[in-house]
Amino acid sequence: MVVVAGCLIAQKNKILMVKEAAKAVYGQWNIPAGRVDEHELITDAAIREVYEETGCKVKLTGVLPISTVCLNNGNTVVRITFTADVIEENIKFDSDEILDVKWLDIDEVKNMTQEQLRAYDVSTKIIKDFEDKKIFSLEVFNSTKYIR
Repeated sequence: MVVVAGCLIAQKNKILMVKEAAKAVYGQWNIPAGRVDEHELITDAAIREVYEETGCKVKLTGVLPISTVCLNNGNTVVRITFTADVIEENIKFDSDEILDVKWLDIDEVKNMTQEQLRAYDVSTKIIKDFEDKKIFSLEVFNSTKYIR
């Protein structure tokens, strides 16, 4: 099982999106997200991934419903998407991983095809949950790290 954390960052009816460079998803737009590292808090992973993929520093504001994705290869991905505000915008990215970072109109993203939007069904559900204001308190996350 893999845990992925990321952030839906919206302002002025736009969403901050990244264009993927990885071969399997080359050129597809995605909400900034990535794997949670060993011994890393999920909240810290979301902030780190946004910074690594966009160059932006963010503050988490809430969490959207959690998704479980069962991949055809037998793996399971638990996807946790936070809402966040940008506290420092300095767009920069590693061109080996990301082709572009842009603020895209939310309607433009909702109208993308499966070829244009990575994890189409999950991404469109995340956006719908955001629009439906299904945003939950960050208090559900325990910020204590337990290592045993």
